[in-house]
Amino acid sequence: MRLIKFLILTAFVSSIFSVNSFARDTIKIVGSSTVYPYATVVAERFGKSGFNTPVIESTGTGGGMKLFCAGVGTDHPDVTNASRKIKSKEIALCKSNGVTDIIEIVIGNDGLTLAHSLDANDADFTQEQLYLAIAAMVPTGTAKDGDGNWINGKLIENPYEKWSDIDSSLPDHKIEILVAPPTSGTRDAWNSLIMKKGCKAAGAYKLWEDAGEKAKKKCAVVREDGRVIEAGENDTLIVQKLAEDPERFGYFGYSYLLANEDKIKSAAITGILPTLAGIQDYSYPIARPLQFYVKKAHIGVVPGIEEFLAAFTSENAMGEDGYLTDIGLVALSDGDASDIRTRVANLEVIQ
Repeated sequence: MRLIKFLILTAFVSSIFSVNSFARDTIKIVGSSTVYPYATVVAERFGKSGFNTPVIESTGTGGGMKLFCAGVGTDHPDVTNASRKIKSKEIALCKSNGVTDIIEIVIGNDGLTLAHSLDANDADFTQEQLYLAIAAMVPTGTAKDGDGNWINGKLIENPYEKWSDIDSSLPDHKIEILVAPPTSGTRDAWNSLIMKKGCKAAGAYKLWEDAGEKAKKKCAVVREDGRVIEAGENDTLIVQKLAEDPERFGYFGYSYLLANEDKIKSAAITGILPTLAGIQDYSYPIARPLQFYVKKAHIGVVPGIEEFLAAFTSENAMGEDGYLTDIGLVALSDGDASDIRTRVANLEVIQ
């Protein structure tokens, strides 16, 4: 009799644990601050369609990946937004925690925007100039060879205090740049599209390689003397700080530029300003895709995930004339958008 009572009690406790662990009726989303405005608008509309409004937390792409890859089950997020592709080490982390079937959904394109106050003079930078302003270590030498590498070159701590110290054609005022935190996909994209390319153009990449260092990683290390300031994941706060000081620059996604054109404007990159057309065809030098990732194992467990995916990827949302383009998303080509909708319909996972 005691054994029977014990088994009944055990089953009862297990059932309570099961309900608490697996019953959730609201989609949970984490990740990129750049994708956050788009996901929020879709979520609000979705919440009026008969489902609970998804809960979204802006953690940054890297932070979102850590939460997303921590495990399967409703104690963990269903979706993570990302302003860059998932990394191989993140896929490995997911697999180690049982997150094996992941759906990747590209929603559109975005252009990183180096912005400053409307009160500032117009500005135009190359990737090399931006690297030289931001990097902790920069190259110097006696002269450059035909390939642009320094003869007798060496790496020194960044000495540049003003933009005009780098090039006399640049603004004659202090260097101050607000940058995204290391957990941000925006920071990753900046490192790839600006810091790495600028490092190569300046001749520093080869110097790091010659020193036996991981050049890509070293090129992304920023100075810590007050010229570069980590600004967190709150892009709205960055906009406010840029508007307050016409000598200050900062970067974020294109949607924040469009939403704040009464306060800020964009600097050009190699003579090119961000436009919808330039971002879509990648002629703008720092354009990138935006995406989110979904746990297939959670579909059918948490209500509404499949319907949310369909809503987000609909023509009405991310199409060329969709409501997301009104807030800065640059639509995919018709062919790419069709491929994404097929992936959603078939719940195709990345390999």
